[in-house]
Amino acid sequence: MSPAILIRRVATLCFFTSLTAGFAQNIVVERPVSTSTNSFYVGNRLPLEASPFYKLPIGSITPGGWLRHQLELERDGMTGHLEQISPWLDFVKSSWADPQGRGKFGWEELPYWLKGYGDLGYVLKDKAIIAEAKKWITAVLATQREDGWFGPRELLTSLDGKPDLWPHMIMLNVLQSYYEAEGDPRALEVMGRYFKWENTLPVSAFGEGYWPKIRCGDNIESVFWLYNRTGEAWLLELATKMHAGMARWDEDVINWHNVNVAQGFRAGTIFWMLSHDPRHLDSAERNYQKIIGMYGQFPGGGFVGDENSRPGYTDPRGGIETCGIVELMHTFEMLTKITGQPVWADRCEEIAFNSFPAALTPDEKALHYITCANQIQLDPGNKSPEIQNGGTMVSYSPYEVYRCCQHNVSHGWPYYAEELWLATPDNGLCASLYSACQVSAKAGDAAAVKITEETDYPFGNTVKFTIGTSGSAKFPFYLRVPRWCDSAAVNINGDVASVQSKPLEFIRIERQWHDGDVVTLRMPMKLAVRHWPKNKDAVSVNYGALSFSLAIQERFAKYGNRLPAWPEWEVFPQSPWNYGLVLNAQNPASSFKLIESSGPLAAQPFTPETAPIKLEATGRRIPSWQADSNNVAGILPSSPVASDQPEEKITLIPMGAARLRVSMFPVIGSGSETH
Repeated sequence: MSPAILIRRVATLCFFTSLTAGFAQNIVVERPVSTSTNSFYVGNRLPLEASPFYKLPIGSITPGGWLRHQLELERDGMTGHLEQISPWLDFVKSSWADPQGRGKFGWEELPYWLKGYGDLGYVLKDKAIIAEAKKWITAVLATQREDGWFGPRELLTSLDGKPDLWPHMIMLNVLQSYYEAEGDPRALEVMGRYFKWENTLPVSAFGEGYWPKIRCGDNIESVFWLYNRTGEAWLLELATKMHAGMARWDEDVINWHNVNVAQGFRAGTIFWMLSHDPRHLDSAERNYQKIIGMYGQFPGGGFVGDENSRPGYTDPRGGIETCGIVELMHTFEMLTKITGQPVWADRCEEIAFNSFPAALTPDEKALHYITCANQIQLDPGNKSPEIQNGGTMVSYSPYEVYRCCQHNVSHGWPYYAEELWLATPDNGLCASLYSACQVSAKAGDAAAVKITEETDYPFGNTVKFTIGTSGSAKFPFYLRVPRWCDSAAVNINGDVASVQSKPLEFIRIERQWHDGDVVTLRMPMKLAVRHWPKNKDAVSVNYGALSFSLAIQERFAKYGNRLPAWPEWEVFPQSPWNYGLVLNAQNPASSFKLIESSGPLAAQPFTPETAPIKLEATGRRIPSWQADSNNVAGILPSSPVASDQPEEKITLIPMGAARLRVSMFPVIGSGSETH
């Protein structure tokens, strides 16, 4: 810990002790101080690192606004009806549901889907989904043998006679959510017996196979989760054994498959909670910087992972699997809680707002495998080698051509909704990810608190919080300041609160709260042009948390003829896309005019027609920048680019609203001829 941070935390502790009842105390902190333990929610037990944030029980947060609509679209779309579509979700044929663990289907697909499907039901409080999820989970619990193994028997010997531990890592997440929501002790019992079975394995077992050794950090996280609820010391011995055998993410990025990267790079920082080794703490950030520095030089929060990241393939016409997107979101959510560092929540918002919506059709009844920052036609044709691996990569389908993503997409929005609010060690509450919602939680001296959050964020810059309590309650209230916001302002009941915040900090307000108190957070958004020197000196455009894409006219066309209720779609451009931006060299942000829609935010704002914010810009077409023979956007030309084409007014829309998109723009040279 640096001397500056230590001094700041000591000062913060001193400040906490000087609080007086009924008077608002405002302070800016880098993270909640973990010198106490939350009285109401489960966090890390000693000797694990103290938790800076605590997850609230599933069901505590009721999402509203556009986020709720995304969850409802998921319920009514592919995820909510995947049993009608996916052969891997046939209950009768599933090894996960058979009491003897025998069946035709028994790998990752069912756990992937159930991981998000059950949480979707709990977040929406949807009785039908909850009942269906419990049918599967109850069946899974009943498969456990006396030795502790549960689920498909074929996985016991599928790795050259050795067990494949990977699919169980996902099912453990299912059981964790189930217990958090239902409190069923059978989940703890099954997990405990399974971990005892794992503890009989040699260290080498956690380095077997391709997927298990790379993703073993997930197994460690589940072991810590159970330890925090039972306190059984042998679980920490098991976690140490797992870490000794697994792939060494704590030392470097050790695999470049995009989903392995998205969920594996956190593994060392997960184990830091037990090791207390600062190198382990730092490993996730170090890995992230390497990944983004090599393959993520464009907006949207993703990287060129395709199937696998490849040297030389860094252009934004490459992209990332939908699996990779949702696993990055999950990683960022986990690292926010583990480290207390707000930058991880910022990164979660970036990919959630700008990349995830475009991975699915607006009705969420189909998805595509790869989402790119520059993606100018979505057809079923092969895109290799521009996008790695053959087959259908970019058209939208609900079927098994996207076997992993088809199931794994389920947890993206439900997990996000569960992480909007976090509890803090000082019995406070933190608004971690901003969205319209209502949270019910205990705070202060066991007060039952209900906070209603009203906002159009990220399309609006104001967040209003209304405190509900039966009497009065004193507790700290944390607000995250995003990295793009350098002038956040707070008022309480109409009075300006004295606070000077910087990006990537938390505003901490502690006072005696009364029923009906209102806290308003304003985060002024500014237009910004970001330069990308490592990617042909191209630029992208931001407004607050949103990155922008050229508005390309999209024509959706059905193809295939499988199930009439679940069509497949290709998308064709009906307007030019090959523009460079004409920028004011002295003040690039002044080159854009902000256009905000009047009236209420659309339920589904992530479409070209309903996008509530647009930018008017000036561009010139670049005739030499064309699609290649696979209908993939050509490689970015190096900026500045000369163009003899006339200047045109063009429109930019939020990336998340654009299925066809150009979000990395060449810059037109100042000497280009004007016609």
